[in-house]
Amino acid sequence: MLIGQVIGELVATQKHRSHEGRKLLLVQPLNLDGSNRGDAVVALDAVDAGVGDKVLLTTEGFSAMTSVGRPNSPIDMAVIGFIDHVELVPDVT
Repeated sequence: MLIGQVIGELVATQKHRSHEGRKLLLVQPLNLDGSNRGDAVVALDAVDAGVGDKVLLTTEGFSAMTSVGRPNSPIDMAVIGFIDHVELVPDVT
């Protein structure tokens, strides 16, 4: 799973039948400190997220398919939750 921020919505004039009725989002993965982590990715939306929302992404096919209720469909990533805040606790060992 990854933390990310929604940076855009995608419009597709044609998409796989299993994607019909679902929103596609452009999500920028983030490091724990909030900095960008690699390139933006396309994810199917399961929680009605919008631009600017910090979200939780699942990046494994089976988890993505089942989280959006589309088993056996070609989905690699899905937005499955909102993130209110991230708190880093220093290691005291």
